[in-house]
Amino acid sequence: MKKKAFSLLSIIIALSIVFSGFSATGAAAADDIGGFFTKAGVSVLEGIIRGVLGGLDLIVPDSNTFKKVSEYKNDNFYSGNDELLDEPASGAKWQLGYSKASLVPDDVLAEGTEYYLAGFMTLDNGMNNKIEEIIDDMQIRVIAIDDGSERGISVFANVDCIGFCNGDIQTVRKYFKELMPDKKFASVNITSTHCHSCIDTQGLWTNQFKKIFGNLFKSYLPFLQKEKGVNTEWLDWASHIMAGAMKEAVDGMTAGNLTYAVKTLNKDYFDNRNRKSCTSLCTDMSRFVFIPDDSSIKPTMIVNIAAHPDVTGLATSDPVDNGRQLSGDYVYYLGERIEQGGFNFMFFNGAIAGIYYGRGLSNDGQDLERRYMQSMRFGHEMGDIALNLTNSYDEISKKADWETINKEKAASASYTLWFEDWEPVEEKELEPLFNVKLMPVKIKVTNPLMQLVGKLELVDYQVYTEGFGNYYMFSEIGYARFGDVEVALMPGEIVQDLVYGGGSLTAAGSFKGKDFGYKTIRELFGEETIVFGLCNDAIGYVVPDNDYSLGIVDDHYQELISLGDVTASAIMSKFAELAETVK
Repeated sequence: MKKKAFSLLSIIIALSIVFSGFSATGAAAADDIGGFFTKAGVSVLEGIIRGVLGGLDLIVPDSNTFKKVSEYKNDNFYSGNDELLDEPASGAKWQLGYSKASLVPDDVLAEGTEYYLAGFMTLDNGMNNKIEEIIDDMQIRVIAIDDGSERGISVFANVDCIGFCNGDIQTVRKYFKELMPDKKFASVNITSTHCHSCIDTQGLWTNQFKKIFGNLFKSYLPFLQKEKGVNTEWLDWASHIMAGAMKEAVDGMTAGNLTYAVKTLNKDYFDNRNRKSCTSLCTDMSRFVFIPDDSSIKPTMIVNIAAHPDVTGLATSDPVDNGRQLSGDYVYYLGERIEQGGFNFMFFNGAIAGIYYGRGLSNDGQDLERRYMQSMRFGHEMGDIALNLTNSYDEISKKADWETINKEKAASASYTLWFEDWEPVEEKELEPLFNVKLMPVKIKVTNPLMQLVGKLELVDYQVYTEGFGNYYMFSEIGYARFGDVEVALMPGEIVQDLVYGGGSLTAAGSFKGKDFGYKTIRELFGEETIVFGLCNDAIGYVVPDNDYSLGIVDDHYQELISLGDVTASAIMSKFAELAETVK
C-alpha cells in the first residue's frame, strides 16, 4: 500500500508540474476538454482527482514544520499609515530614493554548485533546469517614497524571480529593520516580476524527483530533516543584499515632483491564451515619473504592465535554448531601454493569471538567432513606449533610428512600426499625498495537491493547522494611494476578472454556474485602480471560487498551483474590509 502510494504520489506531483509548465507555454495546447465532457463528467473527474490526492493526504503525515493557527505571529508585518489623509500635509513635498543590485552569486556556474531556474520543468529539458548560461542579470530594484507628512516612509522592492513567499519576505524585513532601527516605516513591500528564468526562490523547480522520494521517506521519520527546495545559503545571502538595497534607497531619498500617465496599448502585445473563461484583458501601461528638484540626480521611471516574463526560460529540446539560461527576460530589457533614456527603472507586474506577452508585433518578422532576443525586442519596444507615452508622432519620428527601421522593413513582410498611428496621452502631476494600508489574510488550503506539496516541504511555505485536516496559510493584501492614483497590492497571480470584472465571475460564464458574489477591485476602490501583483507573497494562482475546477486541464491548469477554491473569496472579502477602512 505504502509503496503504491509512494509511486502514485511522485507521478501525480511530477505530472502536475509538467502540466503547469506545458499548459503555460501553449506549446502543444490540448483540445478544449469542455468539448468532450459535460460539466457533470468533469465534476466526476475532479472527484476522482480529489479522492486520490485526498487518500494520499491521509497517509502522508503532516510536516513537523507546520504550526498551529494559534501560534501565528506577524512580527515583521507593516500595517501602513496609522492615519490616512485626504489632502497633503502643510508644506508637503514628495521624497523618493532609488537603488538596484544584482542577485546573481559569483559561483553560479562553478562546478559542484547547484543553482536552478524557476518557472518550467518539463520533459523537453529532461526535468532538469540547472543553470548553464548567464544571458543578462537577476536584479532587485527599490524605491523608497514619502509624502513629507512624517507618517512613515514606505519601501517597495521588485525582484526578478518567480515569486517570494511571505515568510521569506518577513526575513528580509527583519534584516532591513536591523540596518535601520531608528527610522519610521509605514510599509515595506516586496513584489516579484514572476520571471521564469531566474534563480528559484520558492523551491518547486529544483531536483524534484530526488526531493519527492527523499522527503516522502523522511515524512515517516520526523527526526530526519527534509531537503529544502530553495538554495538556503543563496536565499539568505540574497536576502541580505535585498535589505542593503532597501537601505540604500532610503539613504538616497531626495525631494521632487511625481507625475502619472496611462495608455491602453495594442491588445496584440498581450495574450490571454490560457483561461478562456476570463474575459478581461487589461493592456494598460501605467507610468510614474519622479523628477528630483536637484537636476544632478537621475529621475526615476516606474512602469506597470501585466504579463508573464516566460520566454527565455521556456524549456525545449533545443541544445542551445534549452531553458537553462539565466535572464531577467523582457523586464531586464525594458529597464535597459529606460536607463538608456536617462532614468532609473522600477517595475511592477499586474494581474497576470493566464496573461502572457505577445511578441508578434515586437518580433517584426525578423530572423532571431536566440530566443532571448524575442524578450529583448519586446522589452525594448515596451521601453520605447514608456519613454514616449506623452510625446507626439512627430516628436517620436524625429528621434527614431530610421536606418535600422528601413533595413528591418526590407527584411520582413510583417514589420510593424510601434508608433504608427500613435496618439499621446496626457501626463498629470500628483499632489504629495501617499496613503498605504495593509491587512493580513488567512487562507484555507483546499487544493489536495498543494496540501501534499506542503507536507513534503517542496515549496518554501509556512503552513498552519487548525483541527484535523484543516490547513491554512497567512498572506497580506494592501492598498496604496499615490496622489489620486489608487493601487491594489495583491498577492499571487490574479485572474484579471477579479480586478476589472468579467465572464468568469458570472453564473453564465463560470464552470460552476453561479455568481462569484464579491465585488471586484475596481468596484471597491475606483474605476482607475491599478494593480501591483505578486505583492508581499507568491501564493500561486488566485482563481474565482465559482470558476474553480481541478477536472479541467487545458485552460484551467492554474487550479493545480492554486491554494484552492476559497482563495479568491478569502482575498476579496478582506479587500472589501480594507476598502471600508480606506474610504
